[in-house]
Amino acid sequence: MTMRAALKTEDGRFELADVETPRLPAPDWVRARVRIAGICGTDLRHWKKHEPELACHIMGHELAGEVVEVGEDVTRVAPGDRVVIETVLGCGHCDWCRARRYNLCPDLYPTRTQSVSRAYAEYVVGPQQKFYCLPDHVGFDDAALIDTFSVCLHAQHLSGLTINDRVAIIGAGSIGLGQLMLAKASGADVIVIDTVAHSLGLARRLGADAVVDAGSADPVQAVKDFIGGMGVDIAFECAGGESMPTTLPQATRMARRGGAVVIVGGFDAGETAIPLEWQRIQMSEIRLIPSASFAMRDIRAEQGEVLDLVARGKLRTQELITHRFPLERINEAFDTAQDKERTGAVFVALEI
Repeated sequence: MTMRAALKTEDGRFELADVETPRLPAPDWVRARVRIAGICGTDLRHWKKHEPELACHIMGHELAGEVVEVGEDVTRVAPGDRVVIETVLGCGHCDWCRARRYNLCPDLYPTRTQSVSRAYAEYVVGPQQKFYCLPDHVGFDDAALIDTFSVCLHAQHLSGLTINDRVAIIGAGSIGLGQLMLAKASGADVIVIDTVAHSLGLARRLGADAVVDAGSADPVQAVKDFIGGMGVDIAFECAGGESMPTTLPQATRMARRGGAVVIVGGFDAGETAIPLEWQRIQMSEIRLIPSASFAMRDIRAEQGEVLDLVARGKLRTQELITHRFPLERINEAFDTAQDKERTGAVFVALEI
């Protein structure tokens, strides 16, 4: 049995092909028909880059769909269930997985990319604990944003954010906007920084107390003016990628003495040269907090918490979904997501 999938090419684009449909490798695994998959910043960092090691791979990790087959030991879901699928899957037996911090598993990427992190295809398989049933009023497209918001929730948990905190968020993509909604739901005052006008407008509509166009104003000074000179309790760097040498130092200058900088935006592989004012950071006891994906908080899965927040209307989704493409137009979809200043893209969804 074969399925349609978008395979990565050596030059970083995609080509459609028929490939073998994944089978259930264990009795507690599930197979689902993918209905919606998202394109996020992590995916875009590989777009049109010469990476021969990724050739013929199926990519994508934000997805929702419908259960079509379950193993004999599966009790969590049944065929026909509408589900969102968690793609943070560790090896299951290392020290970090045993401590339920599986987002730190040394074999996380080799493990997840063999099964659940293959969203740009008709079918995926995974262990039953990674499948969450959707309420009837939560659509597949709503659910595709749950991975993004789970990254944000993990970052907020690490930050210690609490009511009446003053917060700066650099980057108004889907991660930054999710970070904004969570901070506002928790009682914080929030200023959002970006260079894309339509993204800043959306941040305003989602509740930002202030926005700053970093292309026309000094974002550090604007943040201090917003707070009254001191700096914010927490600065979330949510832009990542090529902007990090600029935005991470800015975040450290936005944080007050004793404040925190949470690094949510992703780095490219290898060493990245980012000069920081280390003496000032040390003398001010500014905490630098790296945040990687998501996992558990106490007894609850962070993805399950986000599903609950979306279901109860505490996190908005539809305003972020700006474009939809069929899988056959995946290259056009990636171009659209990449060129957000021209296209107005925030979250681009692939209908599969």
